[in-house]
Amino acid sequence: MAEPIITFKNVSKTYILYKNDQARFKALFIKPKNPKTNKALNNVSFEIYKGESVGIVGDNGAGKSTLLKMITGVAFPDEGEIIVNGKVAALLELTAGFSMEMTGRENIYLKGYILGLEDEYIKQIEENIIEFAELGDYIDQPVRTYSSGMKMRLGFAINVNIEPDVLVVDEALAVGDATFKKKCKNKIKEIITAGTTVLYVSHSANSVKEICPRSIFLKKGTIIYDGPTEETLKIYEESKKKK
Repeated sequence: MAEPIITFKNVSKTYILYKNDQARFKALFIKPKNPKTNKALNNVSFEIYKGESVGIVGDNGAGKSTLLKMITGVAFPDEGEIIVNGKVAALLELTAGFSMEMTGRENIYLKGYILGLEDEYIKQIEENIIEFAELGDYIDQPVRTYSSGMKMRLGFAINVNIEPDVLVVDEALAVGDATFKKKCKNKIKEIITAGTTVLYVSHSANSVKEICPRSIFLKKGTIIYDGPTEETLKIYEESKKKK
């Protein structure tokens, strides 16, 4: 049987909650006594295989964002093991890593370097990114002159055109007008058809059903159910009624 492309083995993550920035800064030098904590993930285990599209559902604070950040290497577990085999593109914070003084075109290269891509490969995909972003002449203007929507378009265009092995999507389809949103959704479907592994977080049940045959339901950092999306969403909806 093929190796999983993503593996979580008994992964836990706890955050310390600080009253303010001053307390957070102080904690760099003095370990806080009896701090208030939040267990974002609690003994989470699962495997995802190449070509799977898996939805992650749950209320705010369930641990969804922490899980995605660990897959992208932004956060690390306190306990357990995470294995990711392949290049990861994340539609999380779409504008992260942009230089405001550099042009859109220059930022394509900057983001490419951050993702570990070679010059030659970035040149190959440059025009695809520019065409997808639909920024016109603004592509050669400093990013500080862009609206927030334009920055997000560029970020989305870069991440979906680098041919990732794993694409992580967190409510990133709220980019631009209805026509562009449709274009984004179609591009994600195209990526799925090409065999890319997709992890998709959304509060829209219909959107998850449309994209993901399998879904994981997280509640307070624990996996409640992992299986077919219809069943997962049914269990998730029932849990909300019990509140």
